[in-house]
Amino acid sequence: MERVIIACVDESPQGRAAATWAEREAALRALPLRVEQGPPPGDGAYADAELVVLGLVRGFRLPPIRSAPVVVVAWTPYRLPETVTVGLDARNPASGVLAFAFEEARLRGVLLHAVHSWALPAQAAERSPLPVLEEDRATWEDQEVQILSDALRPWRGKYSDVDVLEDVVLLDPAEALVHAAGTSGLVVVGRRTGDTALDVLAQVRCPVAVVPG
Repeated sequence: MERVIIACVDESPQGRAAATWAEREAALRALPLRVEQGPPPGDGAYADAELVVLGLVRGFRLPPIRSAPVVVVAWTPYRLPETVTVGLDARNPASGVLAFAFEEARLRGVLLHAVHSWALPAQAAERSPLPVLEEDRATWEDQEVQILSDALRPWRGKYSDVDVLEDVVLLDPAEALVHAAGTSGLVVVGRRTGDTALDVLAQVRCPVAVVPG
């Protein structure tokens, strides 16, 4: 079965922006583009989809499509990518998310910004109300840096032509991604992140890819 890019569009500004983004993506991937009118009917209709592109509308909810990445495009003019930003849990990295993000960075010839958010460990709370010692925080952060580096090492080997910025951030996952998206033309998140994906969609203006697995 031939793989295709599918754009589900209407005549709204959001729909037109989604169609434009899908055209560019189809050209980058050298795949045919199929344009459909209206919202996606469901997962079963997209067995041949390489990815599905939608416009971001008020009250947006992720459609029940789990067989392909879903790229959601805002109606506002979006920049060409300076970077592709991917959010990951370095302790349990989703291979599908990383594969999509690395491939998008490779296709565009841009930097991949890999963001791993973390929280202070339980022993930090046990010291309350005393402040966390700076040397303890530095030690914990160094551990997170190593975890992220280990998670990305096989992907760096596979995509040796992609430059990667590894970023360990002491923030909520959605907040970390929104902050990192300032210079990004595409943000990549995993569908399994649930509310994080929706929070990112609500706050960033660049296209967001929600990837299964």
